[in-house]
Amino acid sequence: MTSSYAPVFIALALAVMIPVVFLFLSTRFGPRKPSPEKMTPYESGILPSRLPRDRVPVKFYLVAVLFLLFDVEAVFLFPWAVSREQIGTAGDVGMGIFFLLLVLGLAYEWRKGAMDWE
Repeated sequence: MTSSYAPVFIALALAVMIPVVFLFLSTRFGPRKPSPEKMTPYESGILPSRLPRDRVPVKFYLVAVLFLLFDVEAVFLFPWAVSREQIGTAGDVGMGIFFLLLVLGLAYEWRKGAMDWE
């Protein structure tokens, strides 16, 4: 029984050991020459326009919640599509109601201006 799990345990051990060893080696032997230029945050070549502790606009959170909403929709859509023949008309009606609620939510957010990125 344990011999069949040996490759799994070896892979897990390597998955833990390799990052730990590389982290140790980089902190032990890596160059340490901090300068003010190296210590500034870097975001795709653009100098930061505000401090990291500044408030983030609410619009960012609204877009993130909308993304999660439609991402969850995709999670529910796949099992429904796979088992559509087995669940029959009741499943189609339930998914229709689900889609209707999502479309109404999208229309509401669109009307409120959540999709306008100024």
